[in-house]
Amino acid sequence: FWLLKILHLLNKCQIWLHFHQYLFELKEDDDACKKAQQTGAFYLFHNLAPLLQKSEHQYVAPQHSLLELERLLGKFGQDSQILEDSVLIGCSEQQEAWFALDLGLNSSSSINASLPKAEVETALQGSFIKLTKALFELNVKDASLLSTAQALLRWHDAYQFCSRSGQPTKKNVSGSKRVCPSNNIIYYPQVAPVVITLVSDGTRCLLVRQSSFPKGMYSALAGFCDIGESLEETVRREIAEEVGLEVDRLHYSASQHWPFPHSTLMIACHATVKPGQTELQVNLRELEAAAWFSRDEVAAVLRRNHPSNQQQSGAVPFWLPPKSAIAHQLIKEWVEKPTCSPLPA
Repeated sequence: FWLLKILHLLNKCQIWLHFHQYLFELKEDDDACKKAQQTGAFYLFHNLAPLLQKSEHQYVAPQHSLLELERLLGKFGQDSQILEDSVLIGCSEQQEAWFALDLGLNSSSSINASLPKAEVETALQGSFIKLTKALFELNVKDASLLSTAQALLRWHDAYQFCSRSGQPTKKNVSGSKRVCPSNNIIYYPQVAPVVITLVSDGTRCLLVRQSSFPKGMYSALAGFCDIGESLEETVRREIAEEVGLEVDRLHYSASQHWPFPHSTLMIACHATVKPGQTELQVNLRELEAAAWFSRDEVAAVLRRNHPSNQQQSGAVPFWLPPKSAIAHQLIKEWVEKPTCSPLPA
């Protein structure tokens, strides 16, 4: 039994290794990436909104082969040159490469025309839906892939010129970088570090909402890291600035890429405040509201399958971010595991 288990783990390690080696090859080798497009699958977007289809109580992101995509383009009088704008977003364990392509972006430097949204939706029997809305009804795999895709597509659309020379930059086939032909400066997609912290006083947790949140949604405190700050310094500063509390202990939880507002690395932490110092001083320039909630209150909201629908009908006082968001996992972790391993001093 143990020998079989060890062999199984070794096999999984080999698959994991080959997976990452293959992805690296596709990112760096233009010819290999072009070849992978022939047998790969494409996820489609229109002005950064992914194409989705409704399946029972959730959205699914359909995949399209190169042949299907070429037929679609031909129907609208476009040739396959638009494929040059696609970006590599991952691959399966069977080495089927996955790409994303936006049919609606039409910047001043683009040579490809935007395809009509309504007509494409009809042809593909789906709808282009904003990712901020779709994330609430996507499975974890699709949510992760589409988040990566949108972040890459947005970056390429926004960074088409060299900041030094002002000349147009050229994207490699996979979309892992852009190069300025005039000076060979290489630009790589970047993410901004953001701390997201669930504050607790031991028996309650602090949840907040910003005016930009969907109605009724509460989440953990979050803020961008300033230049020169450590993770710990950012957490303490953000909590002091936004709710006027002093951190007593700090624990790291996990991290996650998040496409909003513009490709961030969410660094999730738990923090406890000093005993007896729980009075909130809410910074209304940053937050719309902040309040303490008991473990039972939060657990009750977590148990509901569709909290947003429940909230809108008046069944619950608030609801939480979708399961695909690290804020949801952070809150769930606090409910199920009251103590966590501390960060090293």
